[in-house]
Amino acid sequence: MSENESKKARREAARERARLARAKEQARRRRNKTLGISGIIVGALAVAAIVVVVVANSVQPAGPGPRNMASDGVLLKGSNGQIVPVTTKATPEGGTPTPTKQDDSVANITVYSDYMCPYCNQFETSQMSQIKQWVQDGSATLELHPFNLLDRVSLGSKYSTRSAAAAACVANYDPDAFLAYNTSLYENQPSESTRGLTNDKLASLAKAAGATNEHVASCITHQTFAGWVADATNRVLNDPIPNSSLDKVTGTPTVIVNGKQYNGSLTDTDAFAAFVEQNGGKA
Repeated sequence: MSENESKKARREAARERARLARAKEQARRRRNKTLGISGIIVGALAVAAIVVVVVANSVQPAGPGPRNMASDGVLLKGSNGQIVPVTTKATPEGGTPTPTKQDDSVANITVYSDYMCPYCNQFETSQMSQIKQWVQDGSATLELHPFNLLDRVSLGSKYSTRSAAAAACVANYDPDAFLAYNTSLYENQPSESTRGLTNDKLASLAKAAGATNEHVASCITHQTFAGWVADATNRVLNDPIPNSSLDKVTGTPTVIVNGKQYNGSLTDTDAFAAFVEQNGGKA
């Protein structure tokens, strides 16, 4: 083979190697493109699946409300010197609460509160003793509406919802213990910006308060009425408040006596007693 022929052969061999390299690179790019598209599709499907799971887990079925809270609150009256809850049927799934029919001859005291609210605790600690006395002697009624205004201050544990749902469990299964449990939740109130009490601790406090029905503990630990708490809170924060002129609740505690909101000192018992008497009560 001459030198010219040898050079020509080497050039042709080089061109062939280059052609094969280009073909290999083109094949690699096609393969990566296909894999990339497949990865995007799979990734999108995975994200969609995660979103579906998150949404499914975050949306709780409405379910019926607790028994003895047809108004979204527990109504307590005096009977033979004792404070007793008024029993009611549960609000059915998809139904609306039934406002309490009040007796204007007495002081109808209605309290909207959050078990993590320190101001609610001030009102509870200062005023509840005289309120209980008025209820016992028949000169007043007391209606308690727990809801979840302060979920945001419990480090993601939703303590306001959990404690209100626990109170609903007691109302549903052992209503005679509701007032004592309400008191216990304030006596054991956690500080804001903490995770609050565990569900097991909430169940333990319920038992200590006299809620001995066998279903109370599991109702609390499984948060059976968390969905109802969300619904009740939505109503309180967006709808007109029954038996009052309030368009909605804007803070806690919201205390209403015979339709009028109390805006005085939470800790001054004389001021509150004067307000109750001024608004139709016999305190």
